[in-house]
Amino acid sequence: MAKPVVTRRAADEDLDRAFEYYLREAGSDTAVAFIDSLEQAILHISRQPASGSPSYAHLLDIPGLRFWKTKNFPYLIFYIDLESHIEIWRVLHGKMDIPKWMTDDE
Repeated sequence: MAKPVVTRRAADEDLDRAFEYYLREAGSDTAVAFIDSLEQAILHISRQPASGSPSYAHLLDIPGLRFWKTKNFPYLIFYIDLESHIEIWRVLHGKMDIPKWMTDDE
């Protein structure tokens, strides 16, 4: 059974930036493909939250933090599986300085 998914403000801003980038640099077809990939990844996370990698949880000392990569795009979805829902913290390009972006306050 899928859990509800809630995004933090920082994740919403990440998504807006990535969508605008693809729209501007690659066109509407690629921007829509990015959103489709993102939706599929979030659906997977909502159904199988334990399947994401916990490697950044250890690195950043954020208990429960996991990430899942989008298919065909270099974006990582960072989230925590809570009792009642999945909380998406950030959606970051895999080549970004992940520790810096993850520790920036909202």
